[in-house]
Amino acid sequence: MKQLFNLLAIVLLIACGQEEPQHDFTLKGHVKGLKKGTVYLQRQQDTMMVTLDSLEIQGEPNFELHYDLEEPEVLFLRLDKNDNDEGTVAVFANTGVTEVNTTLKNFNYDAVVKGSKQQEVLEEYLVMMSKFNDRNLEIIQESLEASKANDTTVSFEENYNKLLRRKYLYTINFAVNNKDSEVAPYLAISEIPDTSVKFLEEIYDALTDDIKNSKYGVQLKDLIALRKEN
Repeated sequence: MKQLFNLLAIVLLIACGQEEPQHDFTLKGHVKGLKKGTVYLQRQQDTMMVTLDSLEIQGEPNFELHYDLEEPEVLFLRLDKNDNDEGTVAVFANTGVTEVNTTLKNFNYDAVVKGSKQQEVLEEYLVMMSKFNDRNLEIIQESLEASKANDTTVSFEENYNKLLRRKYLYTINFAVNNKDSEVAPYLAISEIPDTSVKFLEEIYDALTDDIKNSKYGVQLKDLIALRKEN
């Protein structure tokens, strides 16, 4: 009986050791139409992309990727379709589960991301950026039509610069209004790093202490210091 008890104890220990590991961050994805390829979960480190997890797809469009996340940060889902065609979707990751649903045909543009509260803030910003991009296309079209008609009253450069200023001002205001989110310093360093130092400082000064001490808060502080040196 004692030997049987010891044997059962060993079996239980082995079973416990084979349990699924727990991860801080899980990315669940579905790519409609995907039959073969490789998905990568990556993060940017300096100027390089570092792979955190990957999975080869063989006929199943659903997948899971994992990463032990230290703090909220932007990660990238990259798809390699084995045909020299790739796509990348940015995800503002936080602990828990984030879901990405998209299609093989339009991997980037059809992507719908649901997950962290930071992702919700980022999505709000991206909706407005899509409107700015649409207006940019309109300006290009207007400029081409004016050129064909020899209409010199339409200035592409002037209209583009006005749109760019509006985009920068919107980004600054959006960051200040979301001072308690890691998205605020992220937008400052990724979208408008070349704006006036005064505006970068305005964003940084508005941040809560927790966000100032976050990954992107520290990077924004370093960017301001570097810009002042130069």
